Amino acid sequence: MATDIRLKERLPELTDRIVDTYQEIETINHLGHCPLPSVEVVVEIAEDLKEIIYPGYRRRQNLHLGNVTYHIGDLIDSLHDRLTQQVARALRHDYRRKNDLTCDDVQPDFEAVGQEKAIEFLSTLPSIRRVLATDVQAAYDGDPAAGGLDEIIFCYPGLEAVTIYRLAHELHRLQIPLIPRMISEWAHGRTGIDIHPGATIGPSFFIDHGTGVVIGATCEISSHVKLYQGVTLGALSFAKDEQGNLVRSSKRHPTIEDHVVVYANATVLGGSTTIGRNSVIGAGASVYESVPPNTVVTLEKPTLRMRQAS
Repeated sequence: MATDIRLKERLPELTDRIVDTYQEIETINHLGHCPLPSVEVVVEIAEDLKEIIYPGYRRRQNLHLGNVTYHIGDLIDSLHDRLTQQVARALRHDYRRKNDLTCDDVQPDFEAVGQEKAIEFLSTLPSIRRVLATDVQAAYDGDPAAGGLDEIIFCYPGLEAVTIYRLAHELHRLQIPLIPRMISEWAHGRTGIDIHPGATIGPSFFIDHGTGVVIGATCEISSHVKLYQGVTLGALSFAKDEQGNLVRSSKRHPTIEDHVVVYANATVLGGSTTIGRNSVIGAGASVYESVPPNTVVTLEKPTLRMRQAS
């Protein structure tokens, strides 16, 4: 079927109507302003960081102690430059937004601040690798189906999500706007696991299967904790100030102590809720108050009903 040229003549008018909405609805435009961080560049940075965390498992193979220093050094040099630029953009945008400034107004040297934060972040990579090694081991120790550490690094979405979380958390700790959430939501889309970079998670953390897991921004998780698919560690309610605006600085999400297991589709809510060490939260349970240590929480066994099919 041939294209009708007459219908295509409507497109300039449609274009004008779309552009008119840019003045009508300015809250979802970013026009005539300083450049924002680039989604594509930020994702490339995350991929390169994973290459450093797990050398030999990602894009570059045939690495050995004779050539790995050159390879990692090249990545670090490139990451320094790209992180400096992207962090500077994020800081500049955040400063301009909070102070109602334009790009032409006098502002701090965000390139210099971006470089300082980029180097400070890159300096955390050795300690991040050490913690992630405990997460990989926790996955192997906690899943009898795992064929080895290699399989976990290659295949487990839980480790993918936790890896990006640990990187994003350090960026968040350095008070870098936008970029931690950008890479967290990229990982969320890939894995189905939603971990806010503001959450605090200890070593030896394992998410089994993982799809549908949600971990809120003020959640505190200690060491050797295991979650299954569909678990929500969320907020019970949202406090508001006198003007009716959400209070964003309060603790809204639960605390999970050492050696806790939370089974599939369980929900634990509330900033004052603590799950005591060595406790187990059974599948499908909804918990809105604190649980003492060494406690098993389960639903009453439902009744199975069978009838003759018609």
